[in-house]
Amino acid sequence: MLRNMLTTGLYLSLLAQLGGALPEQLFSSSIPIKVAATFGALPNPIQYPQYTDTTAGAWQYFVPNTWTSGFFPATGYALDTRQRLCGSTPANALGTADWLGLARSAGNGLLNLNASDGIGHDVGFISFPFVEELLVNPQNATAVAAINNFATMLAARFDPIVGCTRSWDTADPTDFQVIIDNMMNLEVLFQSADLTGNTTLRTIATTHADTTMKNHIRDDGSTWHVVEYNSTTGAVIRKRTAQGFADNSTWSRGQAWGIYGYANMYKRTNDTNYLTTARRLATYFLDTLPADGIVPWDFNAPLTPPPRPADSSAATIAATGLLLLATQETDAISRQTWTDSAQQLLANITALAWDPSWQSLLANGTVDWPAGNLLTGIVYGDYYYIKAGNDMVTMGLTSCSADVVNSTSSAAQSAPTARSASSATRLSPFSSLW
Repeated sequence: MLRNMLTTGLYLSLLAQLGGALPEQLFSSSIPIKVAATFGALPNPIQYPQYTDTTAGAWQYFVPNTWTSGFFPATGYALDTRQRLCGSTPANALGTADWLGLARSAGNGLLNLNASDGIGHDVGFISFPFVEELLVNPQNATAVAAINNFATMLAARFDPIVGCTRSWDTADPTDFQVIIDNMMNLEVLFQSADLTGNTTLRTIATTHADTTMKNHIRDDGSTWHVVEYNSTTGAVIRKRTAQGFADNSTWSRGQAWGIYGYANMYKRTNDTNYLTTARRLATYFLDTLPADGIVPWDFNAPLTPPPRPADSSAATIAATGLLLLATQETDAISRQTWTDSAQQLLANITALAWDPSWQSLLANGTVDWPAGNLLTGIVYGDYYYIKAGNDMVTMGLTSCSADVVNSTSSAAQSAPTARSASSATRLSPFSSLW
C-alpha cells in the first residue's frame, strides 16, 4: 500500500521513474471555444453555470448568491493567464475572446453580495475572480474592496470557543457545523491581511486550520466531511457526511479540498504541520484509488449495486492540489511524486470524461450523490482542469501543447482508458526536469 511504501521511500523512488502521458486535451482548442460560447450565453440579469444536465451536457445557470458563482469568472482569468503563458495561435484558439474583459464583466455580478445573501462561508470561493484581478492589476480598488469585504464576512463567522469559522447556518445556533471544504475559503483571509495588515485575519485562518487538522482528519489520513461542535463549549458532538456515502466514509472531493487547503496553508505560513497534513491527505487519496485509477465519488462507497460514480471534479481539484504541494517540497523525489501523480489523475479522468459534444469540458462529475445529482459537467471541475494545465506550464513541467511534450519521451503513450489506467505505467517525460 502507498502509505506503507512512503515510510520506506520505496514508492517515492519508483514513482519518480513512472508517469502517464499528459493528455493533449489539456491544451485543446476546444477549451477556449467552449468557454467563450458559455460567456456569450450568460443570462441577463447575470447568472452563472454550476453543472450540466445529464443528457446533452447543457449548462444549468444559477443566481449570484450560489457558492459556485465565482468559478466561471475565474475561468476567464485562467484563460487570460493561459494566453499570456502560451500566446495566441490559430491552433490553440486562445485569441477567440478578450478573456480579461469577459472575466471582469462576469465578476461584476458578484460585487453586491453580502452576508445576508446566504453565501455564508463560501465568500472565499466567491472571491476567486477578485484575487485573480489583483494579479493582473494590484491597484484595482474594486477588487481590493471586494476581497476585504468578503474577508470581513468570513471573519464574522469565526467562533473563538470552537476555533473555526462556521460553515452552515442552523436553526439551533449552538449547533456549529464545519465542513472540510472551508479550508479553501481561508485564502481570502490571507489576501485581506496582506492588503490591510490586519493580523487577526491570519490568526483566524491558522486557528481554523489547526482545529480542522485536529478534528476532521482520521488516523489513516482520510477526512470526515462535517464536524458539528457545541458553540457553547467547543466540544465535538458529531462527525458525519452530507455528500458522501456514509458518516465513516471518505468523500473524495472533500479529501481533495483538504489536500489543496493544507498545501496552501503551508505556503502561507511555513508551518510544517500543514505540510505534513497535506502529505497525509495526498497519500490517502492516491493509496485508495481503485484499480482503474479513476477517482470515485466516495472512496468507501460499494462498487455495486448501483455502480459507484466517478467525480471528475474531485480528480481535477486533487491534481491541482498535488501540483501546489509539489511546489512546497524541497527534494526532487517528493516533487516528482506529486507531479507524476497529478499527471496520471489528469490522464485518467480525461480518458473517461472528456466529451467534445458537451458544453462543459468534462462529464462524469458528481455534485451530490445523496441528492441524485451526478453524471454531469461541473464548473469547478472545468476550472481546475484549466488551472492544472496552467500550473504545469508555470512550473516548467510542460509546454503549452501536450502532444509536443509527450513526443519528447520515447516511452510516452496515449492516455490510458478508464478501465486500464492503473496498469498503464511508463517513463515520465518530465523526469529530467527536476
